[in-house]
Amino acid sequence: MYDPIIAKSFTRYDRKRLGCCALVMFTITIFSTFKPHFLPSGSIGDHGGNLPFSLNSMLEISKPTDVFHLEVETKKLEPICRILEAGADYCEMEGDIRIHANSSTIFLVTSDEKIVENSTISWSIQPYPRKGIHYIKKWTVKIAGNISNIPECTQIHKSPAILFSTSGYAGNLFHDFADLILPLYTTSFDFKRDVQFLASDYQSWWLWKYHKILEKFTKHEIMAIDRQKQEVHCYKKMVAGLNLHKELIIDPSLVESNQTRSSLSMNNFRRLIREAYSLERTRAISTRNTASKGDYLSRLRPRIMIITRQKTRVLMNHDEVSRAARDVGFEVILIEPEISTNISRFAQFVNSCDVLMGIHGAGLTNMVFLPENAVLIQVVPFGAMDWIAKHTFGDPCVDMKLQYLEYSIGVKESSLALKYSSEDPVLKDPSSIHRKGWREMSSIYLHNQNVTIDIGRFKSTLVEALKLLSQ
Repeated sequence: MYDPIIAKSFTRYDRKRLGCCALVMFTITIFSTFKPHFLPSGSIGDHGGNLPFSLNSMLEISKPTDVFHLEVETKKLEPICRILEAGADYCEMEGDIRIHANSSTIFLVTSDEKIVENSTISWSIQPYPRKGIHYIKKWTVKIAGNISNIPECTQIHKSPAILFSTSGYAGNLFHDFADLILPLYTTSFDFKRDVQFLASDYQSWWLWKYHKILEKFTKHEIMAIDRQKQEVHCYKKMVAGLNLHKELIIDPSLVESNQTRSSLSMNNFRRLIREAYSLERTRAISTRNTASKGDYLSRLRPRIMIITRQKTRVLMNHDEVSRAARDVGFEVILIEPEISTNISRFAQFVNSCDVLMGIHGAGLTNMVFLPENAVLIQVVPFGAMDWIAKHTFGDPCVDMKLQYLEYSIGVKESSLALKYSSEDPVLKDPSSIHRKGWREMSSIYLHNQNVTIDIGRFKSTLVEALKLLSQ
């Protein structure tokens, strides 16, 4: 979904000084003995016991016989910035950190002797989990050894900080959660709310829309860091970028195995979401025993929410689908969420439902508000879209403790059958369209396709949803 970017990462070596004559003499003896194995003839020469080797000569040493020298002379440090598996820029730093917003630069001041006067090691990053979006502001992270060229602190903070961008695809519900909210949760988890969020490309409307969730991640006011032109904010610990694992998934293989991190899970993430919006239902209705004494929900019909769309992937016969759902035993809510929708109120609606249904699209992200054991029915558009649909919404259901059903649109149910001949690759060989790239594929199968569901065929999916609720 984004172009790969070559990581800029540099490894630094710390040199240890030898502090007494005995240690110096011992080292000279060792090097004299093993000299033919790891240094060119004459490398020590007239320098005597000070051993002033260059950084380049250290990097060239790689033979197994040089292990002793490396352990004595150097200490390998991990790169501060790297590209995560999902493709995002991610920097972790600790020490004397100074943020100069006027130049969009983060300085990490070091006394490392190999960062000589006027020298720097730097990375250019975008603090957003998806690459290749040109309008996201770039930041520079610099390791610098000359303190005289670095701006002085005007504000010193005790708490750590996380820098991220609220630009990109913010405003699309799927990307709001997949690119920002869930990665903010995973990135800030270890700080236990004692962390300050620094929002680049600041969008106040977005932060206000999700403020109830964000308050679960941080107890500090969110700073519009780009606007701090006259300030230099200083921290002792900082993360630049967000740790995105997968689409709406926290990958257990990327979570450290210790007691603290073991609670970093989708289950706890959804618990925080329920707390943020006071969602009372933790589990969907069970149809196993509709007369269960004392369970007021069991006396109600299970409720299905059908999400409709107005511009693309429109469900043309939503009224018929609604009637079919009622016929098999559902109470039906038909709704079209918009960007201006009150998220708190809408979350309450979704949480009151037992089944969420819709055509593949951002609206299905509302699944995060469903109670456990609820069912997600994804209507997959025609055009070899099954893998994309399952990856985006099907796979996340597992860790969210939701049940998942798919209904794939056939050629006769797609509006594309009215636009193209039966022999056109669009209908006959959708994979060939996919091979042309995301832009070509999405322009046809996502942006120019409506669907008319075959009610007779779809009823079996509705019946299966009822069966799942009985488990």
